Amino acid sequence: MLVNNKQCPLKYLICFFLCLPVFMFGQHTIKGTFLPAQDYNVVLLYKVKPTISEYITSAEVNSEGKFGFLLDSTATKGMYRLVYAIPQEDFNFDIIYNGKEDIELKFNSETGVKFTKSSENKMLASYHNSMSAVVHSISNYYASEKKDTTALKGIYKAQGQAQLSYEKAASGTLALQFIKANKPYIPTKALSAQNYIAKLKTHYFDYVDFTNPTLQSSAFLEEKMLSYVFGMTSKDLNEVDNYKANIDVVYKAMAKAPNEVKRMLLLDLWQEMVDLKQEEIANYISDKYLRDIGLALEDHELVNALNAYKRVSLGNKAPDFELSVTENGKKVNKKLSQLNLAKQYILVFWNSSCSHCLDEIPQLKTFVNGLGKGEVKVIAIGIEADEEIEDWKKEIKKYPEFINVLGSGKWGSKIAETYGIVETPTYFILNAQKEIIEKPDQLDDLVEFFE
Repeated sequence: MLVNNKQCPLKYLICFFLCLPVFMFGQHTIKGTFLPAQDYNVVLLYKVKPTISEYITSAEVNSEGKFGFLLDSTATKGMYRLVYAIPQEDFNFDIIYNGKEDIELKFNSETGVKFTKSSENKMLASYHNSMSAVVHSISNYYASEKKDTTALKGIYKAQGQAQLSYEKAASGTLALQFIKANKPYIPTKALSAQNYIAKLKTHYFDYVDFTNPTLQSSAFLEEKMLSYVFGMTSKDLNEVDNYKANIDVVYKAMAKAPNEVKRMLLLDLWQEMVDLKQEEIANYISDKYLRDIGLALEDHELVNALNAYKRVSLGNKAPDFELSVTENGKKVNKKLSQLNLAKQYILVFWNSSCSHCLDEIPQLKTFVNGLGKGEVKVIAIGIEADEEIEDWKKEIKKYPEFINVLGSGKWGSKIAETYGIVETPTYFILNAQKEIIEKPDQLDDLVEFFE
């Protein structure tokens, strides 16, 4: 018994060292270089899933632009995302991690990402480069207006062979799913440029599976969607109708995807249209597709945001609210729609603790005072938390010529929700009939509108 007791620790120690290499070799790294180094501070790593990104870790970018992550054996294979600046949704790129190899890369804001180590990521990059070269050759052929179709048929054939070659080489990898989904329309006979483009448009989504979890866990589906909506045109349609037709095609292609995925993609497209000030298109996406998806998912925040955006779209009457004005030396409560004080009105939503607001509001006062009496009236709505109200009361004493309105409850205040306010300052310009005629992004845009 004594001998056995002495042997047990040795046995466990041997087991530990036998297992140690397995643990060590189960670890892999993601490292690389960002250039120019001074432009980057921190890199964030996320594991991307179909409808959510899970934060994993972060790493500092050193003075030479280098960073590194150590992934332990519990890190599962799949799609990961590196975020290198703010806003995160604009400054990131996806990588494939297969759980079997280290990943090394170089990134430059001008040239993008280049993988120096990782067979799957290098293969996918090589595939995209090869297919881009073929597309370039096809474009050059059509641009040259050659009559001999032998060369064109040869390019088509090379494209088909390249696609097949990469699919075989990527067998059993995550990269294969992207290579197959990206397969273009490849003609079997020579086509005119017009017919070729028409075929590309018709068959654009033939191999794109919106129900594929790997594709859902990457930027691939969003990129394909945006490329189609903004890249496909019809000479028979104006810009607005062309967008609407393209959006209908995209929705049909994603019809079998879960509502959560459709919500994510359509919301991204809606936001693109909002940023481009394509209000009619944004509301089309909302009215025809996105609002119903939000209701089905009981996503009340989304539905309220869509409704608020539509309420304050250009050409609509500004939503009514009560305010206090001075008439014959007395304070009188009126509604916005009842005012008859100026040719135009500026609604500015601001906050007494917002430094940007405190910089712009005095400038707004100076500018409006120079426009002439009766030209423009400012209605300043303070979006204030309860603890900020006293500061707001002190601040508005500087602006007696404004109609000052308190929106207590800050972002949750009724007036903020009605107008869809998510940041301050936010401006609306109304005509005498209280119709919204402009929504300047900042004070400079407001000044430019009047000048």
